[in-house]
Amino acid sequence: MYYSILSDTPVGALFIAGDETGLKSVLFSKSKDESEFLTGPEQWERSDYHLREASRQLTAYFQGTLRQFDLALSPDGTDFQKRVWRALCDVPYGETASYGEIARAIGQPTASRAVGMANGRNPISIIVPCHRIIGTNGRLVGYGGGLNNKETLLMLEGAMVVAH
Repeated sequence: MYYSILSDTPVGALFIAGDETGLKSVLFSKSKDESEFLTGPEQWERSDYHLREASRQLTAYFQGTLRQFDLALSPDGTDFQKRVWRALCDVPYGETASYGEIARAIGQPTASRAVGMANGRNPISIIVPCHRIIGTNGRLVGYGGGLNNKETLLMLEGAMVVAH
């Protein structure tokens, strides 16, 4: 498993990890200390080289020159979670959707709570745009990276947001 740290983004440092199959994680970091993420049985190797394309695309996104990511993704999760995460990728840049809309999009209209849980477990923040999912009342709700970061990302994209 390779990892890299993308420092100095509008939402702070980001921890990026992946292997030969694709990107596994983009996580918000509270510090530049990668040890907060290096857990589990994997053999971790710092490699900015292996994750250069993910870093390049994230940098372009933050600069406002990239609206859609084109990276191989390989998140670990259940089949249901992966269906939700794929549906999140269909929410266009600068737009938002509700948990109920995602539930309907995956053909399970009564599963909005389960969609919310899967959304909260998304390991590839920003690239799998869980920040675009809001409450049915249009308000910003729950975000693993913090509501301030969610608001920052949506404002960067020009999305209409209702303050939390």
